[in-house]
Amino acid sequence: MSNLSSGFIITGTDTGIGKTVFAAGLTAALKATYWKPIQAGIDGETDTQVVQRLASMTSDRIISEAYRLRTPCSPHLAAKNDGVKINVSKLAPPTTRDPLIIEGAGGLLVPLTQDVLQIETFKQFNRPIILCARTTLGTINHTLLSLEAIRARALPLAGIAFIGDANDDSERTICGLGKTQHLGRLPTLEPLNSTTLQHAFSTNFPTLVATREAV
Repeated sequence: MSNLSSGFIITGTDTGIGKTVFAAGLTAALKATYWKPIQAGIDGETDTQVVQRLASMTSDRIISEAYRLRTPCSPHLAAKNDGVKINVSKLAPPTTRDPLIIEGAGGLLVPLTQDVLQIETFKQFNRPIILCARTTLGTINHTLLSLEAIRARALPLAGIAFIGDANDDSERTICGLGKTQHLGRLPTLEPLNSTTLQHAFSTNFPTLVATREAV
């Protein structure tokens, strides 16, 4: 893994797979700062609020979103509904003293505007990507396609974090065919809180936790 001192980009193969929970676990493990550039959907708890709660973070380790959009949908449409124009130049990562965990909105090819895909902004972020993938049916296709998109743009890839019940064959097949590192698997947690998450993360992602010593 390269450029560890700057942190990671967290993205997913799909929406609703648990990458925000994973981001919370990683932020806590690395004692990092968290930033979600675009939040689409602000009813109830936002992703930033979920991370702050599950990582037991103080507010000084949270960077406010560049855009907070009301509608829970693709950022380009949420912005249109809000009468907002997303300026991609405003999405430059802030300078932080600690490693910065950047969580994207949905998957890699989500459009931020009519002309710009989210994955295109990841290039300027210059941080290794952790791809979160579910373990259920369909994950092999979704994950390998996401890896193709990352490699087509020559983006740095730290590896894959699986989320859900164990599926040894799918996990092994994805990492083998995708030629990437299996970083660990975050199981379904009941109850889900800061204590259970941080224990599960330290148990299941020892390589990532160890990077704290390198930053």
